[in-house]
Amino acid sequence: MKHRIVVLGAGYAGAYVAGNLARRLSPADTEITVVNAEPDFVERLRLHQLAAGRRIEAHKLADVFAGTGIRLRLARVAAVDPERQIVHTDAGELGYDTLVYALGSGVADRGVPGVAEHAFHVTARPAALRLRERLDGLVRQAEGGRVLVVGDGLTGIETATEFAESRPGLSVTLIARGPLGARLSAGARGHLRRACDRLGVTVLEHTSVEAVEATGVRCADGTVLASDATVWTAGFAVSPLAAAGGLEVTGDGQIIVDDTMRSVSHPNVYAAGDSAQATGDNGRPLPMSCASAGSTGRQATDAIVARLTGRNIPKSKLHYPGNHISLGRRDGILQPVDDEAQAKPKHVGGRKAARIKSGILRISLWGVSHPTFGLPKRRRRLPAAPDASAERALT
Repeated sequence: MKHRIVVLGAGYAGAYVAGNLARRLSPADTEITVVNAEPDFVERLRLHQLAAGRRIEAHKLADVFAGTGIRLRLARVAAVDPERQIVHTDAGELGYDTLVYALGSGVADRGVPGVAEHAFHVTARPAALRLRERLDGLVRQAEGGRVLVVGDGLTGIETATEFAESRPGLSVTLIARGPLGARLSAGARGHLRRACDRLGVTVLEHTSVEAVEATGVRCADGTVLASDATVWTAGFAVSPLAAAGGLEVTGDGQIIVDDTMRSVSHPNVYAAGDSAQATGDNGRPLPMSCASAGSTGRQATDAIVARLTGRNIPKSKLHYPGNHISLGRRDGILQPVDDEAQAKPKHVGGRKAARIKSGILRISLWGVSHPTFGLPKRRRRLPAAPDASAERALT
């Protein structure tokens, strides 16, 4: 019987892991199934651009995995049962011997009333298209419209500046809980502020949103801000499925993993990307990001291949190099960070940073679309009896 590997999610982490496992493990011993709710690979890093009106091509997962032998199951995960080694989906049950949990993250309401009912977000393609339709309607109005972007993290900054540049008829306001760009160096903060001024983005600093309503937001100081479209970018949250299934998770629901991305509570379950709380080389949890998806995905792949084939596990470098922020189409900021995840004094800004960010997006997409490029062609065989106990025996 073949060793069954099931990968949940086909985002940056899941698609990368599945493709690499397919190239490195022999199909005579293993079968790999990817479960994803949508038929397309979603460039999450560009969803704010999609919402702003840019044309973002959808890449079919069937094409991404063509020729790899991967089985693609289009279904929504309903539950995970790690004790019985079963995944429940809306298309039926799926058994596994090794599970890779890479379901990513979605919008986090942070307990603020009205976010789910009234706010837009850009953490999924359908949500971005819904926001795009709303902005199209506002632009057609003679007086334009008022857009509030709540949260000045990387997503909030990119969303506000992209909207202001792509849709100049809109009035765009960015709401920051603290000082604008607090995690950036002094020089980068100055560059960001000048970009907002140039694009006409109004910035409200030291402002906490207490509730989102149909026509605006209420702030903690009692101020009511009118809005025709409120975009919530104040953090991300993972699915509760891992916690509900009995996997050991953090308070936020991320799966707690060891340095090989293996669950500390269930050794035949691995996690990668936003779903995992992985500790970086600096001793700090890696942030939710595409960069973290790449490094955790590589480590999970290496560990699975090594354990199933009886080899030593190579260790990938787990670090976060810095922030790459687009400020519209022709401006940007590259902010390196040190080993303590603090912003270094120097940054790169302007068109050069925008070109580098554009290159990063293209490389990320190309890497996912060509998951087996550059890997050794000789596929690894499993030990003589590749059954469900193989991995448990190799620790």
